[in-house]
Order: sequence, then structure tokens, then C-alpha cells
Amino acid sequence: MTIAFQSAVFALIAISFLLVIGVPVALASPDGWSSSKNVVFSGVSLWIGSVLFVGILNSFIS
Repeated sequence: MTIAFQSAVFALIAISFLLVIGVPVALASPDGWSSSKNVVFSGVSLWIGSVLFVGILNSFIS
């Protein structure tokens, strides 16, 4: 269970890093928000799901 928790935390950190880099780049692109909003919303949804998943796994670890 600890390995699953550590993997989930690593995935959360990786998704967070990608969003920190990707969202400003997507918004600064010539097409801007209109062309990249689906990607941004998908990334944010994945991040929220990862946060909830890490929280659930944390309840089993503690």
C-alpha cells in the first residue's frame, strides 16, 4: 500500500509541475484561451482527481 501511495504522490507532483509549466504556455500561445481551454480543464480535472485519490490513500496509510 505504501508503494501505491508514493506512486500517487509522485503522479500528483508530476501533474502539478506540468500544469505550472503548461497553463501559462497555453495561455500565451497565439490562439490563447479559446484553443487550449479543453486541455487546461482536462489537466485541472486530473489534478483534482489525483488530490482526492491521494487523500483517500492517505487515510489507509495513517
